[in-house]
Amino acid sequence: MDIATPAGLLIGFVLLIVSVIMGGGASGIVAFINIPSMMIVVGGTICATLVRYPLQRVIGLVGLIMKTIFVKLSSPQEEMQRLIEYAKLARREGLLALESKVVDIKDAFLAKSIQLLVDGTDADGLRDILEKEIDNVRGRHSIGKGVLESMGTVAPAFGMMGTLIGLVLMLRELDDPSKIGVGMATALITTFYGVLLANLIFLPMSGKLDIRSKEETLLKELIVEGIVAIQSGDNPSIVEEKLKGFLSPAQRQENKVDALKDQIRSASAA
Repeated sequence: MDIATPAGLLIGFVLLIVSVIMGGGASGIVAFINIPSMMIVVGGTICATLVRYPLQRVIGLVGLIMKTIFVKLSSPQEEMQRLIEYAKLARREGLLALESKVVDIKDAFLAKSIQLLVDGTDADGLRDILEKEIDNVRGRHSIGKGVLESMGTVAPAFGMMGTLIGLVLMLRELDDPSKIGVGMATALITTFYGVLLANLIFLPMSGKLDIRSKEETLLKELIVEGIVAIQSGDNPSIVEEKLKGFLSPAQRQENKVDALKDQIRSASAA
């Protein structure tokens, strides 16, 4: 689970509530609760999103966000080591020996890759099939990111629309000066809602989805390169060198440290 996203949302809302209480006391929170304003901003944002995107895309966004928050991706180092072990097994016992590994693999993309490899798909066929799947994943994530960005764009606009509605209603009551302050505060609440939703939820979630999409795509591309190398019969050390290109300098250094620790453990056990 990605704890940063729910933690950021929780801390953000807590800080806002504490700020309101410090400025106007506990009763000040009531002034920031306005149901009509919520209906204008939230309802308007959802309706505008439905106008722009198909219903299925909007509904699918919820599952995509849940996956972004709760599904933990393996690290590139872990995938690299797994593929190196598969390369060693294939070189030692043949490609068919990898079939026994498919049932234990939780990653559907890696399991499909191994199954295609065992079924005798050539290198060009493997790369073509797997890269098309990566393109489909990238496309789905791009649409989800676009939906969130669209919601982040229209939410402040509906907030401003609600403010204009509130101002019009307030101007009708100019004969009673005592109602002007309350009317102005109510009118501005919708702008607050729009800015809050856009900058604390929609736009940050769009950015998080973009980052997770790039991480997932990188892992899948690493898998493709490793599977194609295994299919070509490359030496495990060559497979490792090919896959190192997907690691950042820090990850490569971390990988070297882990390898050195393993060597020390092996030497101690001997």
